[in-house]
Amino acid sequence: MNNMKVDFAPLEIPLQRRLQTAAVAQWVFSFIGLAPLCIFIFLYLLFTRFWLISVLYAVWWFYDYDTPARGGQRLHFLCGLKMWDYMRDYFPIKLVKTADLDPRHNYVLGFHPHGVLVAGAFTNFCTYATGFRELFPGLTSYLLMLPLWFMSPFFRNYIMCAGLISSDKESASYPLRKRGGGNAVVIAVGGAPEALNAHPGTYNLFLAQKKGFIKMAMVHGAHLVPVFSFGENELFDQVENKRGTWLRWTQERLQSIMGISLPLFHARGIFQYSFGLMPYRRPIHTVVGRPIQVQRNEKPSTEELDALHQLYMDELSKLFDEHKENYGVDKDTQLNFL
Repeated sequence: MNNMKVDFAPLEIPLQRRLQTAAVAQWVFSFIGLAPLCIFIFLYLLFTRFWLISVLYAVWWFYDYDTPARGGQRLHFLCGLKMWDYMRDYFPIKLVKTADLDPRHNYVLGFHPHGVLVAGAFTNFCTYATGFRELFPGLTSYLLMLPLWFMSPFFRNYIMCAGLISSDKESASYPLRKRGGGNAVVIAVGGAPEALNAHPGTYNLFLAQKKGFIKMAMVHGAHLVPVFSFGENELFDQVENKRGTWLRWTQERLQSIMGISLPLFHARGIFQYSFGLMPYRRPIHTVVGRPIQVQRNEKPSTEELDALHQLYMDELSKLFDEHKENYGVDKDTQLNFL
């Protein structure tokens, strides 16, 4: 019976903590519920006296269709809202710099691990809350997101205003083609499949066969930067879904069809700490590693691609080993590349 006991939040909680919870609650809702809600509203308005709103938006959407492939439409005031400071402090989240990134170059930042909702990637590279612009002056970051999300009316504009762009090849390459440097494309390399492995205490990365981002860096001469976000997998518990179980088979099947994974995650609630979709208050330290210099090579051979891919994995392992004990990871723990 003790396992069924609900641990309610105390009534007397400082306003600051309530604001932090509210900020994270809206972010979670945005990522799991806002897109379908926007689709519903768009279709619903068509059958009301406000049908013209959806029609006019559809016309605008037609002319604006390629914007996710041309760098999006970041709004600085949205990225700098006080709300994101509250979200940062909820966990808290900290961006850790290990080396300078010369703004005269373009960069491909590989973000690991994906986690369930990439909280570290969004907060560090889509908002100004953790000081990316101050730590890396002259750089503009673009976080890649699955193209499916840009098919949702209204929602597509919201995520583009936060610096998110589509993860298709054309969109990801657009910032890297800009001369003069100063652009950093951030890729959660493990993607949707890795989210299904995002269990607390695990360090399994879908990277052994992921070479597309390596080739993109070579084609554009963009330097590679490994990024490891300590604590990313600790934010949620996930229903046990080992390979071979019916649940994992179903999740992987849906992922192959829709392009997105559906991890069955849970953590705490807003007014109680026993169960819900709010992440745990656990610290995230996102460590940005040293850049790997890459020479432009528009047609890299298989051997050249494999060599750079191996160098990237070596540098990521080195970054993890150098910092893991600082952030609560056992010294004997190693990254596992799948």
